[in-house]
Amino acid sequence: MDEPMSLVKGTLDALVLRALTWDTMHGFEITSWIEDRTHGALGIDDSALYQALHRMEERGWLVTEWGVTENNRRARYYSLTRAGRAHLAAETTRWVRYAQIVTAVLTASPRGT
Repeated sequence: MDEPMSLVKGTLDALVLRALTWDTMHGFEITSWIEDRTHGALGIDDSALYQALHRMEERGWLVTEWGVTENNRRARYYSLTRAGRAHLAAETTRWVRYAQIVTAVLTASPRGT
């Protein structure tokens, strides 16, 4: 298998918010959800994840509460707020449009052929 790709700047927040549309999760579950969906193709750095979670909580996109994991360990669980859902919708639209534009450029035929 190839080495995991680094995340493009600005994508981690959207990926985390998307993961949390499925359920309330703690950090390891978020990482696992993203890795499962990408078949391990994206590498999620733990420190970057927790910085992003803290930043999104400060922005009001997430709320947290303490809970106990399946392994009987104490962990912070994250869930989306209404503002987080709105931000995710806007970011999803922006990223899909951006990907379409970049794909159109990269797959364009050379002029004259």
